[in-house]
Amino acid sequence: MKPLPKSQILRFTEKAIRLIRRVVSRYFLKFSKHRYTLPQHVVLLCLKVRKNTIYRGLLDELIDMPRIRRVLVLAELPTPSTLCKTFYRLDMTVWRVLSTLSATLLQTSGVVGVDTSGFDHSHASKHYTKQAEFTI
Repeated sequence: MKPLPKSQILRFTEKAIRLIRRVVSRYFLKFSKHRYTLPQHVVLLCLKVRKNTIYRGLLDELIDMPRIRRVLVLAELPTPSTLCKTFYRLDMTVWRVLSTLSATLLQTSGVVGVDTSGFDHSHASKHYTKQAEFTI
């Protein structure tokens, strides 16, 4: 029997765990119980955002995802409150570094927007150009 192909969520999890291990330490606190590593928590939080679900919903789905649990080396799942506490304890710099590292995985088009709205200035309204004292 042929092995199953990798799903998008499995590939996402594999890439995320590789990136996160480069960014965060193994454990959040020196005196923690060492049941779960910090990279495991962060990947679970990323999966929560990716799947656009709540903490309980994510953990319910992970019960039926043995391949993802195997990638994360999770014998048992954390409680929803554990993930919530981890999210609030993490510093914003972790998310910024992850955002920067994950952006390097994407192909760039060479087009950049200064205001990140994606709109070109050539389509600016006359009202905006007059208010901003901007000429095209």
